[in-house]
Amino acid sequence: MKRVPFLAVALIVLLSVADSIGQAQDPQWVVGGRFGLSIYTVSAGSYVNYLGYTVGGGSATQAGLQIGPTAEVVFHKKWAICTELNINTQAGTPIEWANTAKMFFDISGSKIRPYADAGFNLWLYTGGPYFGLRFGGGALFPIAPKLYIPADLQLGPVFATGITPFYIAITSGIRYEI
Repeated sequence: MKRVPFLAVALIVLLSVADSIGQAQDPQWVVGGRFGLSIYTVSAGSYVNYLGYTVGGGSATQAGLQIGPTAEVVFHKKWAICTELNINTQAGTPIEWANTAKMFFDISGSKIRPYADAGFNLWLYTGGPYFGLRFGGGALFPIAPKLYIPADLQLGPVFATGITPFYIAITSGIRYEI
């Protein structure tokens, strides 16, 4: 008989804690797209076939366009978890699935929202899926209520078989808060 009141109290406490955590986080969804320039560079000491090019004892660089949808969940207006699916126009049409954690910085008196992010990505192109690391940042510029234009810079290594290309993306796009 003593267990019933204890279980009732424990259940009430757990429900109130869960409700207060949900209200404190106040998650917000943001969707959008990105468009811009992507650059891949690879250095090799021997002949390597990289995205359709043969690299022999030097380096190869390819520039192309990048386009894709984005989605993120923002917590406390300061932290976000983001995912993107980007298609690039270099030889081999590499596709990037990127996942990052983003931190926003506050600038008093300004509506511009600068941020830094870091995470990982999965590259799909000839020869594999390949794993990569991603670092970068940028800023969101408001153009209307709940509508932003980002300026974004991302970079990092891609760990491919036998080589490690380096990736840079300079993009913009559109973001909308749902």
